[in-house]
Amino acid sequence: MSGWNLTGRVPDTATDAAADDALSVSQAVELAADALDAIPQLVVLGEVTGFRGPNARSGHCYFQIKDDSCAIDCIIWRGSYAKRTFDLRDGMQVIFTGGFNLYKATGRMSFVARSFTLAGEGMLRQQVAALADKLRREGLMDASRKRHIPVFCTRVAVVTSLSGAVIDDVKRTLRRRNPLVELICVGSKVQGEGAPAELIEGLARAAAIEPAPDCILLVRGGGSFEDLMTFNDEQLARAVAACPVPVVTGIGHEPDNSICDMVSDRRCSTPTAAAESVAPAIGDLVDVLDARERRMAVAMSGAVRTRASDLSAMGERAARAMRARLERSALALRAAADRPCLADPAWMVERRRSDLEQTAERMASAVERSHRRFADAFEPLPARLAGSVSGLAPKHRELELAASRLQREGRALLAIRQADVARAAASLDALSPLKVLARGYSIAYGADGVATSAARFEPGDTMRVRFADGSVTAQVERIELAEPKPDPSRA
Repeated sequence: MSGWNLTGRVPDTATDAAADDALSVSQAVELAADALDAIPQLVVLGEVTGFRGPNARSGHCYFQIKDDSCAIDCIIWRGSYAKRTFDLRDGMQVIFTGGFNLYKATGRMSFVARSFTLAGEGMLRQQVAALADKLRREGLMDASRKRHIPVFCTRVAVVTSLSGAVIDDVKRTLRRRNPLVELICVGSKVQGEGAPAELIEGLARAAAIEPAPDCILLVRGGGSFEDLMTFNDEQLARAVAACPVPVVTGIGHEPDNSICDMVSDRRCSTPTAAAESVAPAIGDLVDVLDARERRMAVAMSGAVRTRASDLSAMGERAARAMRARLERSALALRAAADRPCLADPAWMVERRRSDLEQTAERMASAVERSHRRFADAFEPLPARLAGSVSGLAPKHRELELAASRLQREGRALLAIRQADVARAAASLDALSPLKVLARGYSIAYGADGVATSAARFEPGDTMRVRFADGSVTAQVERIELAEPKPDPSRA
């Protein structure tokens, strides 16, 4: 049976011996994995590319790290990436610490990074980004905080190195564009050790100039990222934000952007652009002034014409109003002149005298008519009064008879009620306890009221005895109870 195989042919003996020495795929992968595990921990510098992660389900990160001639797959497990101090992105130069690992299922080799740090300029950029985020959260980069800079600054202070070409560019730009601008130069280091402190001092000296400048130019020429790190200093950035005079920055070239640019009141791409932004060209100013002069002349002419038209209309309205007022006054004067009291003052007295005489005549006639009317009404009254009085005698007699009958009936009713009251009083008097007491009886009182039995008292109790003429308080010494009487019904 050993000579047979599934193909149905007889195997060659030499070939079988070689097959017996061959490794399976799993054994080969296992050997490779053991060899990779024997490699000590490595520190690898490379550029991140194809970064994918963290994975939504596992949290692991997968990408490649490369240099100019080679690339390897790289994995960062979720726990290692959670300890990061920055996020990985494509293009970052990073130092990875870890070892190689072989995924046995596919035989794919990867570098497993256990930790990583930024390398060279990448570390500096990360620090700058962290500082920018910190100052942004504090509000130093808010647009609402930035101050207004005049369109035309007549007095400008510049803080930069006095030995470089930047100060010459600023001076040349201002002389070319507007020689009316007064420039004050404040020298300071812009690179190297101690440069941030000198720039802070230069800003303070520029802000203390009297009279104060309209703005301060903080400028520097181009350079590498490390050369411009002076303007990424936190203390210098805070000094720019806190400067009492608006600060315009022109640091490096167009792509460069520093922390001082972010917190300044205006950011320009170059020192020349910064100088141009605070000093409009003299020709532009002349054109603006000419245009404004023309607009002002047109506006003034229009305003004068409008005011002249308004003045003419107001004059016409005033003339019409005055004529109307004079006409009303003339009519009132003529009406007053036509009044008789003004033409003849005695006319009023005569008129009043005539009115008074007529009133007196009317009053005399009215009194006489009233007297006759009342006299006519009074004449029949005595006869009517005598006739009405004659009928009172019978009425008076009937009244006296009714009063007599009322008295008799009242006395009879009262006699019956008096007899009832007398009988009730006699019965009440007979039943009164006081009447009983007057015959020699008395009432005994205990602690809870009238005592009806000797059994209610105990030797030593206090009792009160009521007589007809008063009360006696005594103390019980002895109690003698009467023997009960036999019940006749039980005999």
